Amino acid sequence: YNGNPLPSSDYWFVVEYTEQEVQKEFKGHFTLKR
Repeated sequence: YNGNPLPSSDYWFVVEYTEQEVQKEFKGHFTLKR
């Protein structure tokens, strides 16, 4: 992030998008291992 590696950890995210004029949301997570 900003030129620095992120620490190993669990990260959660939310993606908000529109599909056929319907607002939708996708939530997920990933584990960054080094």
